[in-house]
Amino acid sequence: MSAPLILTTSSHLEGYRVVEHIDIVSAECVFGMNILKDMFAGIRDIFGGRNKSSQNALRDARVSCLEELRREAGEMGANAVIAVDMDYSEISGGGKSMLFLVATGTAVRVEKV
Repeated sequence: MSAPLILTTSSHLEGYRVVEHIDIVSAECVFGMNILKDMFAGIRDIFGGRNKSSQNALRDARVSCLEELRREAGEMGANAVIAVDMDYSEISGGGKSMLFLVATGTAVRVEKV
């Protein structure tokens, strides 16, 4: 069994040497926000406090997007992705709300030093 593909927001990995820069890799994930979640988030905004359903949706989006990034990089022959960046956006209109997440990084092959 091979080691799991490493992801980091850093431009280098302590204890590893980059032996090959393969390519830029990205993953895009779009999630529909349930109308009830939107309604309760609005109520929570009025009264304050944390919104667990929105937090869970953000966490699910992050986990899914990072798994997609790993898959894409692995298919390129990488064993790590460095300089990972994540950007969240909300797309809404016509009574619908969508969470859009993009993760990007540089797919590389690394060796232990």
